Amino acid sequence: MFETLQSYWPEVLAVLSIGMGTIAAVHAAMTKREVRSAIGWVGIIILSPIVGALVYALVGVNRMRRKSILQRRPHRHEALRRVLSQFHLPAGEVERQFGRPMAALKVLGDRVTGNSLSSGNSLSILCSGDETYDAMAAAIEGARRSILVETYIFDRDTAGLRMADCLIAAHRRGVEVRVLVDAVGARYSTPSILSYLKDAGVAAAAFNGKVILGLRLPYANLRTHRKIMVVDGAVAFAGGMNIREGFMGKDGARDTHFRLTGPVVADLLAVAAEDWAFETGEELKSDAWTLSVGEAAPGAPSFVRVIASGPDTNLECNHKVLMGAFSVAERSIRIVSPYFLPDNILLGALATAARRGVAVDIIVPSQNNLAIVSHAMMAQFDQILKDGCRIWSAKGPFDHSKLMTIDGQWSFIGSSNLDSRSLRLNFEVDLEVYDPHFAERIDARIAAARESAEEITLEALRHRPFILRLFDRVLWLGSPYL
Repeated sequence: MFETLQSYWPEVLAVLSIGMGTIAAVHAAMTKREVRSAIGWVGIIILSPIVGALVYALVGVNRMRRKSILQRRPHRHEALRRVLSQFHLPAGEVERQFGRPMAALKVLGDRVTGNSLSSGNSLSILCSGDETYDAMAAAIEGARRSILVETYIFDRDTAGLRMADCLIAAHRRGVEVRVLVDAVGARYSTPSILSYLKDAGVAAAAFNGKVILGLRLPYANLRTHRKIMVVDGAVAFAGGMNIREGFMGKDGARDTHFRLTGPVVADLLAVAAEDWAFETGEELKSDAWTLSVGEAAPGAPSFVRVIASGPDTNLECNHKVLMGAFSVAERSIRIVSPYFLPDNILLGALATAARRGVAVDIIVPSQNNLAIVSHAMMAQFDQILKDGCRIWSAKGPFDHSKLMTIDGQWSFIGSSNLDSRSLRLNFEVDLEVYDPHFAERIDARIAAARESAEEITLEALRHRPFILRLFDRVLWLGSPYL
């Protein structure tokens, strides 16, 4: 038989190429939402037999089907629904407090996110890794019923081992603990923190971690970038910070995280519980995982909504909300992002806002931890600046924060970077906050970053050496997958 295959190997390869290419090309044509993307992938598949189909299987599939999980969200239980209903906003409340444009943005969120905007929430800003890890450790040490953690990176270093030891101690005193770490992020340190937790009896899993030859085809490119921790259904932590010692100390990378209480905790718990159920098959529905609103009072102080995005039924929810926010802005759009590579749709919305007279300020780090992304960003800056937006290069330690405010009233915080990976490929979780006092605090943090920043100008960009500008543009071509 082996000799027969040797004799007909050209025919075997031809059949294999045609079969794989046909399946991949049909999938691309039927599932891609942008015609240019579909044409590009079909071209790659046809012009690169076998290899093109394999590349498409690795990075071209950007949807994951998990409808059955979405139908079993914990916050749909009737008892919990009754508790949360008291925090629903009266009709017209957002328009009364924030005006008609923000009321229109609220309607958009109602229709695209699947989560309600609720009152009675409180948010605390955690401005450093040390502050964040101290607050998280204190919450874990005070846990009595349950702890659910979902994160992209959980390193086995000083910060990670401290957090892991707190989780292990909670498990040993009878608290139900679940830890979900992205399969790629879990490999940022070796050996993985997952083995350390599992050896101590903690239920831990790698998201999208079932692999074939090191990959989970066809979903290897789809990662969870969410950062969520919920303790006793009463306190939640969310934002941009991973668990790693690189964010500790005065010389460590900067980031911003948030501690939350109130009904918003229920939706954060639901998001992380869905991901846990998807990966492990376990539904978290015992009494240990019920919500506790504590002393939260309807109507005060912050109106907050969870925006879960990902390559499933929540595809591009963050993108849609941002489009709406840029469209209703009247005075200012202020953004801090470590990786600023939005698509042309968002760039057009920012440009249109600037042309309407909205002050658009974008702050990026001068020293990026990903050099490739830094160069790709630089290649795109001229498109932004020529329309009247301003870009600032912040000095000092790398800032991993993701912060945004609109008109000093509305804030957008969470795990999403403004790049194609966060807006189309990753599972992300963000929060929109209607609260001028909270926006004022975020604006103050953005202003502090801008104080040490240098403005990037069109003239300076155009005076850079041609070879460097060409290098930037070549790397920019890969921006949808950086």
